[in-house]
Parts: sequence; structure tokens; C-alpha cells
Amino acid sequence: MTNRPTCTAFVGSRQLAAGPLDTVALAVKRLASRDPTAAALVFDDETGRVIDLDLRGSDADTVQRLERHVVYGSVELRPAAPRGPGRPKLGVVAREVTLLPRHWDWLNAQRGGASVALRRLVDEARQRTHGRDHVRRAQEAAYRFMSAMAGDLAGYEEATRALFAADRARFTAQTGGWPVDVRRFAAKLADAAFAAPEASR
Repeated sequence: MTNRPTCTAFVGSRQLAAGPLDTVALAVKRLASRDPTAAALVFDDETGRVIDLDLRGSDADTVQRLERHVVYGSVELRPAAPRGPGRPKLGVVAREVTLLPRHWDWLNAQRGGASVALRRLVDEARQRTHGRDHVRRAQEAAYRFMSAMAGDLAGYEEATRALFAADRARFTAQTGGWPVDVRRFAAKLADAAFAAPEASR
């Protein structure tokens, strides 16, 4: 499979499998065939979101559905969005942007026109906020996982406060009594949230 997220599956507090989505999906499918009562949660390694899997049919059926669909969170399986207008071979996609007349006037007066000016503005903003965005995404990913897997564990609330305060030492101390696999995956997701202060400004 190409361009699929890597993920990690848990059964209770134990890690079942980790790796590409199709590999993990088949591991969950094998578990379900051995023990229909076993409930697995699969988490996206980048976002911490739960990935819903449709495991019906053969292994090939399962993998084929993953190839055809976007599978995130509690959203039902849905076909990947069709290509719209634009220049897809160059990665350029056309979408609607709503601006006031003065904004259009300014954009159209820029060298290269509105599209070039907008792309330049977005790239500049991304560079300025890269550190903050990286920290925020790590915080959100770790928080999603912790809410799902550790909400009832001792130290959860303090660990959450430490996560958003970028206090690695306190986070480590508060998660120290958690089940090993849960603690390790939470720490992995949270790692970038403890970036140096200058990186998040």
C-alpha cells in the first residue's frame, strides 16, 4: 500500500501491532478470528486518532477497501475524494476562496497574480508558525490517545497539564505508573510537544 498512515493497535493496555495500516489491519483481523470478543483500538501514529477498520471478507478484501477509502476516526468509510479542477500533475488543486473586493484588488496587483501571491503568503505563514504548529499537533495527538487509553489511570489529569505546559519531567513522572505499552506510545506521540521553547514561538 502507498501513502497509508502508519498506526499502532492496542488490545486493552497491550500493544498488538504497529506499522503500515494494512499490516496492522490484518493483525487485528487475525486476532478477531481467534477471539471474537477481543476489542482492538487502532491509533494513527501521527494524529493519535482512532482509525475504524472494516474487516469483513478475506484479507484481500480488507486491504482493497483500505486502498479505496479514507479511514479516519469515527467517520464512516467513504470513497477518496475525486480530483477536482486544477493542475493535478503539478499538485495544484483548485478550490473556492472567498475574499472581500479589497483583498482581490491587492492580490491581483501582486506579481504573478492572485494564485501566486496566495501561495507565497501561505508558504511564509507556514515557515513562521512551523515550530508552534509542530508542538500543537504533538499535543493534540498525545491528548487524543491519552483520553482514549488513559483517562481512568492515576496521574492522567496531571499528565495532561504537563503535556500542554511542555513539562517533560512532570509528564514522565505522572505517566510512570501506567501500563508499559500505553506509557511508551503516549511518550512517543508527545515527544515533539516538549520541543525547546524557541522552536514553539
